[in-house]
Amino acid sequence: MKNALEIANRFRETILNGTWIANTNYKDQLENLDWKIAVTPVQNLNTIALLAQHIHYYIEGINNVFKGGTLDIKDKFSFNFPPISSQENWEMFLIRFWNATEEFASFVEQMSDEKLNQFFVDEKYGSYQRNIDAMIEHSYYHLGQIVLIKKLLTNQ
Repeated sequence: MKNALEIANRFRETILNGTWIANTNYKDQLENLDWKIAVTPVQNLNTIALLAQHIHYYIEGINNVFKGGTLDIKDKFSFNFPPISSQENWEMFLIRFWNATEEFASFVEQMSDEKLNQFFVDEKYGSYQRNIDAMIEHSYYHLGQIVLIKKLLTNQ
């Protein structure tokens, strides 16, 4: 379970509280961000809100598997979300994002090394650990985009 705790904390660092890899995290970038900035497009890039919702979508989909459900997430739906239309909508989304992240990390930290090495849903997806590591890497990839888009929009 030591491995699982380390992996869970790596995931938390990405979204909630870390600065070791990127010197920031999602919560630091998004928590006090005005919703109008979050939904403002820059050229043909995804908005900050869409990128955050995209990561949340995958976290929720994997959480469903952790709870014993099926893997229902599909790449083709991973950017299809109702528009954020107010600061309240934005803040409510962020609360769901932070809660889903903590739920994900809590599931991970309870996993045995044996579970981490088991196939995730189907052999073609590799192990639980591979999928959790991919979620961390995917999150950092989009965090970098969020940081750059935010700089473009706020001239930081």
